Amino acid sequence: MMKQRVHEAMMTGQFMSWSPDAETQNLIWHLSLQNAFEYDGKGAAGSVIGRIMSTRSDLRQHGGQISPLVAQSVTKANTLAQEKGLDHVESLLQEEAPHLLEGRKKQERREGLPPLKNTEGKEIVLRFAPNPNGPLSFGHARGVVINGTYAHEHKGTLILRFDDTDTTVKPPMLDAYEIIPREVEWLLGRPADRIVLASDRIPLYYDHAERMLREGFGYICQCPADDFRTYRETKQNCPCRDKSVEMNVDGWNMMLDGTYKPGDAVVRVKTDMELKNPALRDWPALRIQDTQKNPHPRPEIGSTYRVWPLLDFQSAVEDQLQGVTHIVRGKDLMDSTRKQTLLYEHFGWNYPETIYWGRVKVHEWGGFSTSKMRASIENGEYTGWNDPRLPTLQGLQLRGIQAEALRNFWIELGVTQKDISVPLATLFSHNTKGIDDEAPRLSFVRNPVEVDLHGEIPTEIEIPVHPNHESMGMRTISMDRNQIMIEREDTQHSTYRLKEFADIDEGGQMGSISRSDKRPIIHWVSTDSSSEATLTLPLQENIEHIQGRVELHNYPVGTIVQLERIGYAIIREDDFLLMHE
Repeated sequence: MMKQRVHEAMMTGQFMSWSPDAETQNLIWHLSLQNAFEYDGKGAAGSVIGRIMSTRSDLRQHGGQISPLVAQSVTKANTLAQEKGLDHVESLLQEEAPHLLEGRKKQERREGLPPLKNTEGKEIVLRFAPNPNGPLSFGHARGVVINGTYAHEHKGTLILRFDDTDTTVKPPMLDAYEIIPREVEWLLGRPADRIVLASDRIPLYYDHAERMLREGFGYICQCPADDFRTYRETKQNCPCRDKSVEMNVDGWNMMLDGTYKPGDAVVRVKTDMELKNPALRDWPALRIQDTQKNPHPRPEIGSTYRVWPLLDFQSAVEDQLQGVTHIVRGKDLMDSTRKQTLLYEHFGWNYPETIYWGRVKVHEWGGFSTSKMRASIENGEYTGWNDPRLPTLQGLQLRGIQAEALRNFWIELGVTQKDISVPLATLFSHNTKGIDDEAPRLSFVRNPVEVDLHGEIPTEIEIPVHPNHESMGMRTISMDRNQIMIEREDTQHSTYRLKEFADIDEGGQMGSISRSDKRPIIHWVSTDSSSEATLTLPLQENIEHIQGRVELHNYPVGTIVQLERIGYAIIREDDFLLMHE
């Protein structure tokens, strides 16, 4: 129902013409002051947006319009704190919103990420290790940004490692091997220092598997899956656990030579069947895959190998081989850390320092996995990985999201195990900061209605290209026909002010050039200086097209502009794609 209302509002123009009432404006301003006070004049828009949305859930549908207002308000509050001092800010809050000072203390703002532990005298090595079953998504960006930033700060090494050892459940996508390195470079502004493909290194994993078997901390298990599940749940040793080294080595060779088929045998890490966490009890390390039926997509690998490592084993061994010193990843992988630590103890290795982050959920996207997106694209639900409705890096790039905005978004959220839910407006707020100064202004009128003007109408009007940058020049608007176009919803006003032009009285009569009263300000285009245009709106599941008129311009395809009253958009061959409001 909510999505339907948003859709209807967008089509009528109501959604994008929403403006905050006095109460909302005061809330934005007071929370901006509060944030500036707490952080010594270095408040952050994302934090303020989060507080607003937690305080006023009714405003979430207007997040796109609120975010630039917050960005402006935070800048103003920070400037006030820096120029007039924190005491002045505190006195304003005490006078206008004293409740915002209750129980709140001025905090010292930490810039950037928390420091890594145990770095003394080490060459710092971190890794980002995606499964290349598709291009990178918004969620992947966190791993790239956090690990890449730490590597850069410590003059260390960032490894891009393709964990591509699953040919069945989440098979790799061949194009991803070329796409992902480019996306990492775009996101960080530099390439990864080293690229590793797990599928190239199967013999190394075999060596470690055989060492496990020969040293007695691994074994070949032939128990049916259901039987082993019972053993694990009842804390009983499976019969295979007590095999001799010779029997395990023989079983390993039968896995390799094809005697055993998929499902007949796995290699397990010997831990303790009475461990409190069932997931840690004799966990599987390598298995047989039917690579004749499901060959690896890399032609140089194809069906070469029958036995493949599972991720926890492959990743653990590779981290050791690559000299990884710090692992930064999601808390959903804590069990992986516990498994791998047990394996490291067997091998006599020291496990890397590990940091976890909690889940970040974006309200508008819900849950999107690469596998689900891939299936949806193959089913024709989306046009491709660059569909602007998808939370892929390609989709975000097409929508005009800057790499810097993504970096700042993830750095601001930092590394915390707390699960966070944020509106997409938070990312848009960061993007606005990066594009606003360079974005020329244009007028776009949706569902236009012609209006004849009367009186002494100038033949030309000059309007700034950008309200804050005189150097960007002026826009010249021709008024030869004394006719304009306004949005249908604005025809309800008998008097109004044409933005940056003049007051218009009843009957289209031109009034004062200077603003004379509080009549509504509306956006408009001249019939002479405009052309037909389409505004394309990515709306989660749908893409909508709104017809209108845009003022004439000479900007090339790819230029980011601000369509006044509406939002930021990218000029394409045949339309304007709305980036965000």
